[in-house]
Amino acid sequence: MRDDEFERLYAAEAGPLFSFLAYRTGDRALAEDPLADTFERALRARKRYDSRRASARTWIYSIALNCLRDQARRRSAEARALARSGAGGDAADDPGLEGVEHRDSLQRALAELSAEEREAIALRFGADLTVPEMAGLLEEPLTTVEGRVYRALRKLRERLEAD
Repeated sequence: MRDDEFERLYAAEAGPLFSFLAYRTGDRALAEDPLADTFERALRARKRYDSRRASARTWIYSIALNCLRDQARRRSAEARALARSGAGGDAADDPGLEGVEHRDSLQRALAELSAEEREAIALRFGADLTVPEMAGLLEEPLTTVEGRVYRALRKLRERLEAD
């Protein structure tokens, strides 16, 4: 990928990718680090990008998913270390993790979904990817991804109607 192509990719995808990451993390501030990490990794790996294997959009979202997973592992390790040292507080006391009140029921409903279902909802609505794009990104059959999105939406609807 040439520099001008990378610049166009950044211009086209930075905003939607940030929205996806904010949706996945539940916090716009927490989404900034994986966004920066994603484009840093993409910049370093741009010479290895192969347009025959995936679209640039799919490639950048794959990198973003890896950055999110890395961030989650780091946060988990930090929380375990704090818990062992006795220095950790309750996560609910952290003002950076407090959700907006009107999103509370949605966050609870999302938490009840499996990791795969949450990822499907985040990709579909947070990243605004089509189901075929999601299937390519996740390297899974289209019907599997369609079913996952359908089941997740059904579960969310049922949970939200019960609240």
